[in-house]
Amino acid sequence: MTRLDNTVKVNSNVQLGVMDRWSAPKSWLRTLFGAFAFGILSNIVTTTPGLGAEEIEFYYPPFGEFSVSTSSLEAFAKEGKVTKEFSFYAKRVKPQQLAQLRGFLQTKLEVTPTLVSQFTYSAIGENLLKRLGELLLTETRQNGFYALRSALIISATDPEGLTVVNVLRRYPSPTIRLNLSKTQGIIGNLSQLLQKRNAIVVALKQTAEAEAASQPSMDFSQQPDLKRAGSLRSSKQTLTLNDNSRNRRFEVDLYLPQTETKTQNTQKPPFPVIVISHGVAEDRETFAYVAQHLASHGFAVAVLEHPGSDAKKFEQYFAGLTGSPQPTEFINRPLDVKFVLDELQRLSENNPTLKGQLNLQQVGAIGHSLGGYTVLALAGATINFEQIRKDCASNSSLNLSVFLQCRAAELQPNNYPLPDPRIKAVMALNPLNSIILGQKGLSQIQVPVMLVAGTQDIFTPAVPEQILPFTWLQTQNKYLALIENGTHFSAADKISPERKVLPVPSSLIGPDPAIAQSYVNALSLAFFQTHLSQQVQYRPYLSASYAKFISQPQLNLSLIQSFSVEQLSQIFSGAYPRSGTSTKGQPPLNTP
Repeated sequence: MTRLDNTVKVNSNVQLGVMDRWSAPKSWLRTLFGAFAFGILSNIVTTTPGLGAEEIEFYYPPFGEFSVSTSSLEAFAKEGKVTKEFSFYAKRVKPQQLAQLRGFLQTKLEVTPTLVSQFTYSAIGENLLKRLGELLLTETRQNGFYALRSALIISATDPEGLTVVNVLRRYPSPTIRLNLSKTQGIIGNLSQLLQKRNAIVVALKQTAEAEAASQPSMDFSQQPDLKRAGSLRSSKQTLTLNDNSRNRRFEVDLYLPQTETKTQNTQKPPFPVIVISHGVAEDRETFAYVAQHLASHGFAVAVLEHPGSDAKKFEQYFAGLTGSPQPTEFINRPLDVKFVLDELQRLSENNPTLKGQLNLQQVGAIGHSLGGYTVLALAGATINFEQIRKDCASNSSLNLSVFLQCRAAELQPNNYPLPDPRIKAVMALNPLNSIILGQKGLSQIQVPVMLVAGTQDIFTPAVPEQILPFTWLQTQNKYLALIENGTHFSAADKISPERKVLPVPSSLIGPDPAIAQSYVNALSLAFFQTHLSQQVQYRPYLSASYAKFISQPQLNLSLIQSFSVEQLSQIFSGAYPRSGTSTKGQPPLNTP
C-alpha cells in the first residue's frame, strides 16, 4: 500500500471500551489511535451525511498502514461474520466490546431526510460538520464537509435508515482519510480533559466530605422529607401572552397553591413566585414536576415556553416549515421572563382570581441548559462580547455547547437590559455560560445561585460550564450540586424518542432520571425556602450532609458551598481552557 503521509482513510476498528482506557496511564496509548479513529467514524455517521466508500484505511507510524473494507463491516453488522481482514481488529478487543460495536453498526437513527438536511444546513450543523471534515478528508485530501453532509442526507432516505454502514455506502469518495496530525492533538486534549475531569470530581467529593464533617450534626431521617409533595393542592391555569413590542406570543402555565381555612398550613397568599425556563427543544411539560412540587409547598410557579427555541419551533424547523432558531434567542429569552413577570404583576392587581395571590417582590427562577443561561442573565450576569469574539474566532472546542454560545457573536454588541431586580435567587440546571457570560459576566451576580451539574453531561460539560463558573461567582450564597453519572437530561422529565422532537436515546438520558428529579425537588425547595421565603429552618438542608443523606448509588449526589479557583489551578497546573480544548497558551484561571 501507498504511504499516506499525515492522513488516514478512516479506521473503523477499535473504539469500544476507549473510555476504560482513559484511566490506564500507559496501556491505552498503544491502542488509543485505533480506538479514536472508530470513534470519529461513529460520531460522523450518527450526525453526518453518497456514492460509497469502499475502504477505510489509516497510516500510523511506526506500525504502518491499516485498512478494512466497508463490505467487511457490513457483513459483521448484518450477519455477525468476522472476515479475515476484520479479524485483525476483532481479536484485539474484548468480546463484549465487539458486541457493542456490532450493536452500534446496526443502530438505526430514526430521523427524516428533512430533519437531517435542516440540521446540516443550519449554522451550528455546518460548523460541526466542517470541524469533522477537517479530520475526515476525502480521497483528494479535501475537507470532508460536503461529502459528509450528502452521505447523511441520502442515508436518511434509505428504507434501512441512517446507519453507519449506509453512510459509508453513500460517502462520495472511495476512501475516507483521517487527518492524523489533528486527531492526535484531539486525542491528547481529550485524554487530558477526561483525566482532569475525574480528578476534579474526586476533589469535589473530598470537599463535600470535609464540609459534611464540619457541619452541625442533624438526623435528617427525623426531619421533614423535602422530596415529598407538600400538603397544599394547586390549580393550573394556562395564560396566553402576547408581547407586541417583540412580536412574541407564548403560553404560560401558572401553578397556584390552594389554601383552605380548615388546613393548618402556614402558607398564605401572596405567594412567592418561581419562574421556570426550559432548554432547547423542550416545553412547559419538561419541568412541570418541579412546578407541582413547589406549588404544593406554597410557591406560585409560572412555567413558560420560549417560542423561538421550544419544542414546537424545532418541530416546525425540522419539518422545513420555518427557519432555524436565531441568536436573538439569547436576548429574547430573558425578556420573555421579564414580560411574564410584568403581566403577572398586572393580573395580580386587576384579575379577581389572581388579585392578592402573587408576591412579585419575591421571585426566583429555575432554568435548564439554555434556560440556565437565561436565569443567570436575569440574575445579573452580562453577556461578555469581548470573550465571545476572542474564544469563538479560533474555536477548536470539544465542548458542544460552545457551538451554540458562539452564535452570540452574530449579535450586535450592546448593553442589553436582561437583568431583573425582582429576581432574588436562581437555580441553573446544566447551564451553558462559560463563553457567553464568562468570568466577567458571572461575577456581576449578587443574588444566591445554585448550579447543578452532571458528570456525564456531554452537551454542557460539567467542568467548563458549571464547576469552573462556580469559582467565578462572587455572590455570598452559592452552591454547586454534582450528580455523579448524571447526564444533560437526568433532571428533565418526559424526554423520550417517542415524544421529543429531538431523538434522545436512553443512553443519553442516563440511569433512573426519577432519582435526579427527586434531588431537584428537594434542593429547589430548600434553596427557595431559604433564600426567597427567608425560612431559616430550611438552611440545614443546603448542606453536604443532607446531599449525602439523600444520595443514591446510581446517581451519587454531592453539594458544596466552597471550591476555589486555586484548587482548580492545582489540578490544571495553573490554567483551564474556557472552551474545553487545550490548556496550551491559556491564561491563569483567575484571569478575567
